[in-house]
Order: sequence, then structure tokens, then C-alpha cells
Amino acid sequence: MAEQQLLGSDGVSGTHLTKSLVAVAFLASFGSSMLYGYNLAVVNSPAQYIRHFYNETIVERYKWSPDERFLTVLYSFTVSVFAIGGMIGSLLVGKLATKKGTVVRSSLLVFVGGALMGFSRTCRMPAMVICGRFITGVHSGISLSLVPMYLGEIAPKSVRGFLGLIPSIHICLGVFIAQFLGLHDLLGKEEHWPLLLSLVVCPTTVQLLLLPWFPESPRFLLIEKGDVAATIAALKWYRTKGNIQEEVEEMQEEQRCLSCVRSVSVPGLLLDRAVRWQVITVSVANIGMQLSGIDAIWFYTNDIFRNAGIPDAQIQFTTVGTGAIEVISGMVGCFTIERLGRRPLMIGGYLFMAFCCAGITVSALLQAQLPVMRYVSVSCVVGIIAGFCIGPAGVPFLITAELFTQSHRSAAYTVAGCLNWASNFTIGFVFPFLEMSTGPFCYLIFCAVCLSVAAYTYFIIPETRNKTFVEISHMFAARNKVAKEELVPNGHVRMDVMNGYGALGQRGRK
Repeated sequence: MAEQQLLGSDGVSGTHLTKSLVAVAFLASFGSSMLYGYNLAVVNSPAQYIRHFYNETIVERYKWSPDERFLTVLYSFTVSVFAIGGMIGSLLVGKLATKKGTVVRSSLLVFVGGALMGFSRTCRMPAMVICGRFITGVHSGISLSLVPMYLGEIAPKSVRGFLGLIPSIHICLGVFIAQFLGLHDLLGKEEHWPLLLSLVVCPTTVQLLLLPWFPESPRFLLIEKGDVAATIAALKWYRTKGNIQEEVEEMQEEQRCLSCVRSVSVPGLLLDRAVRWQVITVSVANIGMQLSGIDAIWFYTNDIFRNAGIPDAQIQFTTVGTGAIEVISGMVGCFTIERLGRRPLMIGGYLFMAFCCAGITVSALLQAQLPVMRYVSVSCVVGIIAGFCIGPAGVPFLITAELFTQSHRSAAYTVAGCLNWASNFTIGFVFPFLEMSTGPFCYLIFCAVCLSVAAYTYFIIPETRNKTFVEISHMFAARNKVAKEELVPNGHVRMDVMNGYGALGQRGRK
């Protein structure tokens, strides 16, 4: 069937999952989330070639031969500067006017960054690699926040989890593509590494050609722009069945009520006691996502396998195999989240990751006496990746949209993005030195982080599956020690549930 009928928890027929909804989710993720995954893993395969390029150019230009520690610092900065760009991009999200439009316009940054990296070897300038990584990081910082917001606004609650995890599948797919193209028989040779880094322009070109043909979010068009005609056209595009006029009227009512509510700034969000535990939850989810150790594995997969004793000839194929498992695991999470919920995927994923982190430490300590332990290490690395992609890879982005209403959401994504990217930078820069100083015991740190986030999810985070944004806000009211009536802005507006969306309605309206 072209469409799949989905039902809400109350048994009322929900909005259909249409071809247009699926198409825009895949296309928006193709040029954003997939690039994020690609950039995470693409520096892994040519790591030695990039270090050699840095060493060569420094000797040529400055007549000075850097030591190994200096090259490690320079390469670690090259890896982690992507996260600095991402953090800056996430800070811009709250000031951007549109969602889909900004995703399209920001794709121009990828062409600039790709060109810098692609011509860096020809120009003999290592700074071009670093600047290119930084610029593509800015693009990822913008798009990784705007795309989940956009998908959250066009999706009814019955398919919000499914559409919300499509970006996480593309992250895994991007990692796999980077690992596959990095094979020595493809683009893994020394002369090809600039091309490998610059291929980010290909999916961006596809997105730039096709995404502008899709409409903006209907809620954005009506509530922010007041364009009724464009709203109806967008709803007809995304909804093949259902009462479109009813949705328009409900959005108009929300628009009138939102005139009393101002968007919250980041300081206002952090000081608002009515969303205190939502902010803490988003912070824990996004920091834990990066400090779980997954970025260390994506950035330094080959080095990890080499330290585990895997022969160099087998490392590249082992790495590609892990990438294929990432994609499969991401699809499992996407197709089970509406059946199982957010909490089981988060708790189960982090517990399995914690077990595998401890397994890497044990197998590394015993592999001198038991050579078979090197394969246990590989299995544990695969387990960490699978556990992450099933749940923790996508749920933090999804719940950042779900835990906040319209007035707080942009500020929440700014906070979540900054924490996420700051943690990403920390892992990318610190991990090589952490591994040198603590050896395999560094994975016990990641184990502790995974156990802590799993415990927090179990005790604090409620299940948000098939809940409206308003219902989720009310679920946190008791923990925030505010009455539900206090969630009403300015004492004039109360929350209603409208057609599967959290919406605002006037107090006392009959």
C-alpha cells in the first residue's frame, strides 16, 4: 500500500504516513545527518596519510621536523575542530528564521569546506584541511538541530518517533559509506585522501536540487508567517487524508493564543523552573551520547583494532563490517521505537554498551595470554556500535523536540547542541592521550558513563511515545514542583490537545 494507517493510543485514527512525509524525512537527513556521520568516520582511514602530509609540509615550509606528539596534537585538533564548528552552528539555530529554508541555504557551507579539503594537498596547506573540517562542522551544527525540529513539526504524534529516528539511520549510513570508500582498493590510497574528504559535496548537491521543492512546515507557515494558502498547500502535500480545514482552524487558534507568548531565550530557558528537569534531561542525554565512547570508536577505529592485535590487512574490512552493522542496528531502532518506546531503547542500548566497554578492557588485558581475546575485543567494539545505533544515537535528538513546547524549543536545541558538540570535541581531542596514559582502562570510564545515563533514564525520564508535547510537559510538572496551572503563560492561556499536537487554547473557551 502507498500509505500506512497508524493509530493513536486512544484508538482514534491518526494521520497517515505518506510518501511525501517519508521522502522529505529521507531527503532532509540525506544532506545533513548522513554528512555528520560521514565526517565523523572519514578521517579514520587516511589518518596516517594526513599525519604524513602535515609532517612533509612543516618540514618543507619551516625546515623543522615535528615529533610524534606534536603530530598527534595537530591531527587530534583536525579531528575535533569539526565539533567546534558544530558548536558554533548550534548557537546560530535560535536566530535562524526558517527550518527547511535554512537547511537548504546552509548547504552552501559544505561546498566551501569540501573545496578547501579537496585542494589542500595540491596547495600544500594543512590549514585548508582544518578550515574545511571547521566549516562543514558549522553546517552540521545547524542542520542537526533544524532537521529534527522540522520533522517534529510536520509529523503527527503517531509517527513522530519513526520520522525522528530516520536522521539516526543516516548518521550510521554516513559512517558506513566513509568506511567503505576508505578501503585501500577504492579511495584508501595516499593520493586519494583529499578526494575522500571532499566527497561531502555529492549528497549536498542532491539535497540542494530536490529539497527546495518540498514545502515548509505547515505550522511554521501559519503560526509564524500567517500564510493560510501556503499552509493548506503544505498540508495537502503531507496529508492525503484527514480534515485539512480542521487542522488549519486549530493552528489559527494556536496562532492567536501564541500572540500572548514570547519565545524563550537560552538564559530564560535555564532560569525557568517550569522546565528545569527537561533541561537537565536533555543535558544528560546529549552529553552521555558523546561521552559514551562512541565518537572515540568512530574517530579511531583502525587504531583501536590495531592495538587489539588485528593484522593490518584485515583492519579495513573489519571496520567496514562494523559500519554495515551500524546501519542494520539503526534500522532496527527506527522500526521498533513506536512499538517499544524511547525508554527501552535508551536503557537497553546504554546497558549493552557498558557491558561491551568492560569487555574491551578485560579482553585487552588478557590477549597476551589468550590470542583469541583479540576477536573478543572486535566483538565488543561491534557491540558498542550496535547498542548505540539502536537507541542512544537518535533518541536524544528526538526527545529534545518532545520535551518542550513551541516557545522553548529553539532555545532547548541551542543548549542541547552546544553540550553535544562540546562533548564531541572533548572526546575527539582527548581520547588519544587518554588511551596512551591509561591504556585499556580508559574504556571503564565510558562504561561508567553508560551505566549512569541508563540509570538516569530509568529513574527520571518518562515514556513519551504517542504523547503530545503538552502531555509531556504535564508529566514533568510534579518533578519541577509546579502545578499544571502554572504552565499557563501570563495567566491567560491554557494547554489543549489538538488533533495529535500539543496546542494552546484560551482559558475558559467553550
